[in-house]
Amino acid sequence: MSGTTSPTLEVGTRLAEWTLPITPTLVVSTAIATRDFQDVHHDRDRAQAAGSKDVFVNILTSTALCERYVTDRLGPQVQIKGIAIRLGAPAYPYDTFTFTGEVTEVTDEHAVIKVVGAVSLGDHVTGTVTIGTGGTGGTGGLGEQA
Repeated sequence: MSGTTSPTLEVGTRLAEWTLPITPTLVVSTAIATRDFQDVHHDRDRAQAAGSKDVFVNILTSTALCERYVTDRLGPQVQIKGIAIRLGAPAYPYDTFTFTGEVTEVTDEHAVIKVVGAVSLGDHVTGTVTIGTGGTGGTGGLGEQA
């Protein structure tokens, strides 16, 4: 997007939706990549023995996907200042994440984006991603994108 200016962030601004298929490879590889060796994230038999339908996405992956959603929508130059999430419905393979976001607060120092990552069973992750605005008057610390 060379030569384009990032959107101005104002309370009520909605970020474009993002969908992501949840594959067994996504669940297992991200658990291992985050050094989460709990068997419920990579061993279907163990997950089912523990009462789960299948392996499921771990919280570290859910956090990273919230961050990716915001940076993919606003640009890689965004400074993430904080992420606060709560898990809900499990995210199983063969389902799809649907991420949505809305700006709920903007100051000279930061903007807060409410993020929801839903699956067919309901909201898997809800929370906020706080980004720096760099004193730019609501542009989210976003200037020209190269």
